[in-house]
Amino acid sequence: MIFGKTSWNVDTVQGQCPECDEQTLLIAVVEDFYRCTSCGADTKQYVNGHIKYLKINNEKKKWLKRKRSATTRS
Repeated sequence: MIFGKTSWNVDTVQGQCPECDEQTLLIAVVEDFYRCTSCGADTKQYVNGHIKYLKINNEKKKWLKRKRSATTRS
């Protein structure tokens, strides 16, 4: 059974994960939030002259979880 063509646009970037301290591929979870492909940690992208990836606190982790579950239900 063939389902037809699907086109996936996944936002990926190369960056330094603040959790595992590895230079790695980061995959967008939602806008400005990325998941490390090395350790699985979620980070927030910060842009101010250059791009940094920051650890997120528990409040942001809860927000991100709600945001992801809302987008999967749509």
